Amino acid sequence: MTTPPFPTPEALAEALARADYLADDGLAVAGFLALALGKPLLVEGVPGVGKTEAAKALATALGRDLIRLQCYEGIDAGQALYEWNYARQLLAIRQAEVSGSATDLYAEDFLIERPLLKALRNAEGSVLLIDEIDRADDEFEAFLLEFLADYEISIPEIGTVRAAAPPVVVLTSNRTRELNEALRRRCTYHWIPYPDPAREAEIIMLRAGDVAEATARAVVAAVNALRQLPLVKAPGIAEAVDWARAAAMLDDGRRDWPAALKRSIGQVLKDEEDLAAVAGRLDALIGGEEQ
Repeated sequence: MTTPPFPTPEALAEALARADYLADDGLAVAGFLALALGKPLLVEGVPGVGKTEAAKALATALGRDLIRLQCYEGIDAGQALYEWNYARQLLAIRQAEVSGSATDLYAEDFLIERPLLKALRNAEGSVLLIDEIDRADDEFEAFLLEFLADYEISIPEIGTVRAAAPPVVVLTSNRTRELNEALRRRCTYHWIPYPDPAREAEIIMLRAGDVAEATARAVVAAVNALRQLPLVKAPGIAEAVDWARAAAMLDDGRRDWPAALKRSIGQVLKDEEDLAAVAGRLDALIGGEEQ
């Protein structure tokens, strides 16, 4: 175990709050243990519950830079580790031919750091976010498991780059596919649910600036009603915050929340099918008549 940067989960939660992120007790405990044990933190949840924001807030709370590896279908090890700048190497060859001098094509100047190599070289000054790991395929996940076990990268032309201490790593997943059990065992884990109405109102007031409590509560009630419907894209917390900002701007002190929320519905529903699905029910949903 390492000496954790925060003495208790509560201290971590307070630091995250100062970074404008309200963590529940489960996330604070999982984050605290990940830091104390030197293990990656795997955070899962439906899209929009604040998984990526949690990693950003953790980096701020630790006073570290955030290094983000965005996963996608087809990503491979080379795109995550490093690559050589072939254009600069070719230019160096031509210059060497003209001048008659020798050049080292595998000098550091020609190396392009990708997120994993960058994180290893700055293990004590960064947080590595491996975002949406479930979008990558099984082969990349197996490679990543090996990386997380050893925290080292072998570059044939240069040698092995190894972190003196495990970097802080946060993995997120929307659970679009099941992750390998070996990867899960390697991490501490937390599932982030949608927050309860009181907490979501707190989050909106924290993140939306000057939004009043009445606005926040009206937005939370409407968003929770929308989440009960079979939408293509259920509104997340970020959309709720944007909706609150927009409604407050449109209402301009008149306290006619239903009208302001209906006029700004495009801030929370961003799919044509979803807009059509709620069009005839919007008054009831925003008015709180449907559950």
